[in-house]
Amino acid sequence: MRRNPFFGLLMLFLVCALLVVECAPVLASSREVKIEKIEVQFLQRSPVVLLAVGDKAIPIFVDPTVAGSIQGALTGEKFPRPLSHDLMQSILKAYEVHVDRVFITLRNGVFYGTLTLSQNGRQQLFDSRSSDAIALAVHFHSPIFVEGDLLDSEGKFMKPEMETKKDVDL
Repeated sequence: MRRNPFFGLLMLFLVCALLVVECAPVLASSREVKIEKIEVQFLQRSPVVLLAVGDKAIPIFVDPTVAGSIQGALTGEKFPRPLSHDLMQSILKAYEVHVDRVFITLRNGVFYGTLTLSQNGRQQLFDSRSSDAIALAVHFHSPIFVEGDLLDSEGKFMKPEMETKKDVDL
C-alpha cells in the first residue's frame, strides 16, 4: 500500500492543532453511551453545548467561535469565510480522512475529546479539546460517545422544551 506523503504532514498538523496536554487518549469503557441530540445555547456568560441522551444533557461550555462553528454545522448555515473547523473538514476530506467517532470524557474537572480518524482502513486516535472534537463530529455527521458514568454524574435533566428541538443526525 502506497502512503500519501501529505498524510504524515496532515497528521502532524492535527496533533499540533488538537493536542492540549501530553496524555494518552482515553478509550471508551464497556458502558459507553451514544449522544442522541446536540444543542448550542448562547448564554450571557458563555455559550454551552448540550450533549443529550434521553432526558439528560451534559453541558460543556465553549468559546463563541466554536459555538458558532457547531451551530453552523447543525443548521447548515454558512459563514462568509470558513471557520477553523470548516477548513479542517475540507483538508481532511481532500485527503480522504474521515472522523469515525468522538469520545468525550471528564478528568479533573476538564472535558477531553478523543477523535478516531481513519484513512484507507487505518485508524488513529487523537487527543483533542472536547469542543473541537464535537465540532468535527458534527461537521462529519459522526457519532459522539460518553461514558455512562459521565452521563450519570454530569448529566442534567432537560426541560421539556429542549426535548422537542430538532434532532441532529449523527
